Amino acid sequence: MSGSIKPALLRWRGRLIPEALGLGWTPFFLLGYLSFLFLPTLLAWIGENDRVFGGRTQLWPTLVSIALFLPLYFAAYRQIGARKVACMLAIAALGYLVLPSNPFANTYLIYACGFAATVGGPLWQRLAWMAAMLAGLLVEIVLLRYPVFVFLITLIVAVAVFFGNHHFLESRRKQAALQLSHDEVRRLAALAERERIGRDLHDLLGHTLSLVALKSELAGKLVERDPQAAVRELSEVTRIARDALGQVRSAVTGIRAAGVASELASARLLLESDGVVFHYEFAPMALPAEVETVLAMTLREAVTNIQRHARARNARVRLHTQGEEAVLHIEDDGRGGAIAPGNGLSGMRERLEALGGRLRVDSTPGQGTCVQAQVPLPRMTMDAPDATALRTQVPPAAA
Repeated sequence: MSGSIKPALLRWRGRLIPEALGLGWTPFFLLGYLSFLFLPTLLAWIGENDRVFGGRTQLWPTLVSIALFLPLYFAAYRQIGARKVACMLAIAALGYLVLPSNPFANTYLIYACGFAATVGGPLWQRLAWMAAMLAGLLVEIVLLRYPVFVFLITLIVAVAVFFGNHHFLESRRKQAALQLSHDEVRRLAALAERERIGRDLHDLLGHTLSLVALKSELAGKLVERDPQAAVRELSEVTRIARDALGQVRSAVTGIRAAGVASELASARLLLESDGVVFHYEFAPMALPAEVETVLAMTLREAVTNIQRHARARNARVRLHTQGEEAVLHIEDDGRGGAIAPGNGLSGMRERLEALGGRLRVDSTPGQGTCVQAQVPLPRMTMDAPDATALRTQVPPAAA
């Protein structure tokens, strides 16, 4: 029974918090801080609420606010850019609205300040979001004549949560950059190996073809004078050709197709040099060469479109498995709207359909563009031990 419950719980968790974020159950444990919203009710029960907060406590606004908070909370983990900011501000607004009937509604402001560290942009901008939300809380506390400790507690905890999240995200970003650097080194090593193989093939084929031409010319001269010797020379030509074919096959065995990791490195350099904050979630998996090549080319084309056309501030790339398919998401928060036919979409679609895959593009004016590529995976790939291991590198897209 437990064997069937655990996968169901993980699927349910994945629908609320993307597994690629690598946060596990932590966001659910953080919901425990909602219990502070019921402290005024407890104080009223023991007869202390009138003395501390003047008796201003109503339970029903708190219950309604929790019902509104939960969808915003889980949505904030899944959004980037302006949409994430909107979730953050909506959570802060809940705190302002409920504060007159519940002095501990400042809990919502602490959640909002935690998300402020993750909305992207420079540190000063994120600090400004937090300062603005806390300033609004201070004004309301003064107007409601609540004790000053309500604001001081909020200030201390909110700042601690903000910088805790900021430090966590910076550490993840450095780990991600280090991993991409390693991938780039491997890519450069592969390029050097291809050049070496090219030189070896040139030397091998040059020598072999010269020898074949010489033996063939000699056999032609011996056909009339010594047929047996001509046959021996032709047999030698056949042997040389077969040996050369085997050497060529051996030489090209190490050549690999274009890799997703190297394209991620290139995408990061291209977008960040253009001022676009780059988020990525990469589930390492054993992809067949043809699948990895088409996904890498799709990623390259989509990122080029973002850099040239989107006018985006944030972009996210996510690669993971879904059922028996590899799924690549590329989304941005740019201008969106009509997709120009010259942006390489037809080439992406043709390459994916050749492998039985499909391409979906959603682009709403003012809300950015989302490109999703799905490619079926062979059964052997799905059974590989590392195909489902999800260990990601997440710049500031996570909370």
